[in-house]
Amino acid sequence: MTLIYHNFLGDIELKNKDTPGCRLYQLPDGNWVPSITSVTSFYNRDIFTKWRKKVGIEEANRITKKATSRGTDFHEATEAYLKGKDIDWDEFKPLTKFMFHHAKPYLDKIDNIHAIERTLYSEYLGLAGRVDCIAEYEGELAVIDFKTSEKIKPEEWLENYFVQETFYAAAYYELTEIPIKKLITIMVTPGGEVKVFDKRNKGDYIKLLVRYIKEFVSNHTGAESNAER
Repeated sequence: MTLIYHNFLGDIELKNKDTPGCRLYQLPDGNWVPSITSVTSFYNRDIFTKWRKKVGIEEANRITKKATSRGTDFHEATEAYLKGKDIDWDEFKPLTKFMFHHAKPYLDKIDNIHAIERTLYSEYLGLAGRVDCIAEYEGELAVIDFKTSEKIKPEEWLENYFVQETFYAAAYYELTEIPIKKLITIMVTPGGEVKVFDKRNKGDYIKLLVRYIKEFVSNHTGAESNAER
């Protein structure tokens, strides 16, 4: 597959550091701001806490570790593919190759790539983070997020994904003045099932994003945010 690549972001790269319960990024002006994943995780903390209590701490840790490893491997293979690199499958688990094989027809709908695993930030919102991909999907510019899951999740469970992707769309526009048309989440399971979630109502998720930020800031003394600007 021959892809077209663009770089409208230049050489943006931010320092980051982990603090208890929060990853921080240092903006070019020197201010430290929270990551979007820290903000969305905090907002949904009660759901995660209830789940851990339900399955037990030890089992929750096992499931989380397994899911993290599976997701990391899939992301690495996908990133290599979209960058036009040859994938050495000997370096990956057979499951990763299996999942990638089933996701590939959907990955092949990606072209005109603007960013792969790039850091984005918004001075206006006081947030930063790393986006999986910004590219055209079926001919329209999109924020594209790659997710692995034990099974396909109902769309109503994915609000935090769409909020996070909306932040990336807003940050990309702030940095480049290039508008994002849609949000794409490609979810693949170990059984090879793939589902694409296509969201275009970014305005609804902007309102939720501001709510997420306000709750995070109100509970974190010293967290930098301009959400109310």
